[in-house]
Amino acid sequence: MIRINLLAVERERTRRRATFQLAEKVTVACSLILVATGVFIGWWYWTLSRQTAGLDHEITVAQAETTRLQVIIQRVQKADERRAQLEQRLGVIEQLRKSQSAPVHLLDEISRVLPDALWLTTFQQKGNDITLEGRCLQLNAVSELVNNIESSVYFKKPVDVATDTERNEQAKRDLVKFTLKVQYVPPGTPATPDGSAARPATAKAGK
Repeated sequence: MIRINLLAVERERTRRRATFQLAEKVTVACSLILVATGVFIGWWYWTLSRQTAGLDHEITVAQAETTRLQVIIQRVQKADERRAQLEQRLGVIEQLRKSQSAPVHLLDEISRVLPDALWLTTFQQKGNDITLEGRCLQLNAVSELVNNIESSVYFKKPVDVATDTERNEQAKRDLVKFTLKVQYVPPGTPATPDGSAARPATAKAGK
């Protein structure tokens, strides 16, 4: 008589069914993980795409603003260049005007400060350095000339003067020979610490 252990067969079926169910659960779990990973990757990619699009838009706006500012900067630079050129031209015109009027003004001032009984024999100008040489009958005429020059705002102090005596055979007398050096202050020159400035002279000497 053949005996079959049905209990063992049933246990084997139960074990196989449990193993199959576990495999299904693992498969489902792995599938869910894959799906979740795919969703996360998709969401992450979509977020990065939006951020990239936003950054691209900001870069485009910044580039447009940079181009606009560069145009404005170029206009400002051109305006500055034109203003500098204009100021330079005005400076040249002013220099020419001063250089044209300075000799006339200088000669006029020298004629004003010359006292009587004194005459000039030499007049030299190197820039603003003036050298005068002349003769007079008395030494006090030289002192008066120095005082007149120092009283004028168109000459700087101090005045360098040297005197000597020479014999004039025609006049049969001694004459005072002098050499005077002084710096001229042209009209329009800013005021200096010694008070020299381009303003009307307060002391005039009649010739």
